[in-house]
Amino acid sequence: MEDTERNKKYNDYLTHKIPKTKPWPSLFHAFWIGGLICVLGELIKDLLMLGFPTMAVDEASTWELIILIVLASILTGIGVYDKLGAYAGAGSIVPITGFSNSITSPALEFRREGIIFGLCAKMFVISGPVIVLGVVASIIAGVINLIV
Repeated sequence: MEDTERNKKYNDYLTHKIPKTKPWPSLFHAFWIGGLICVLGELIKDLLMLGFPTMAVDEASTWELIILIVLASILTGIGVYDKLGAYAGAGSIVPITGFSNSITSPALEFRREGIIFGLCAKMFVISGPVIVLGVVASIIAGVINLIV
């Protein structure tokens, strides 16, 4: 009896503390910011292909991703990407720039703890499981491809 009353009070407290968001403006901001990031990526790839006409599309796509990752890391470092994330929500998280942000943010937050225990160890706190899953899935897919 006491636990259910405490849970009800806690749920009421959470209801009052959770920020109220309007779903349609939030969806719109996520859509246009995520789309803008993707358009920026395509623009970078087109400029690379224009500047280097002999470059293959796959190579241009690789350089596009590298540039977007570095750009997102720089914007995270100067505090701009966090503001963009607060405004756009999932629109800033879904593209590869969000993954870059998820690696850079903990690394910057824990840099005071030193290179090894801070920067290097905390850099993969959020993104580490994603990287491990990607590597393991790639190995499994490669073995299956080798057998078949």
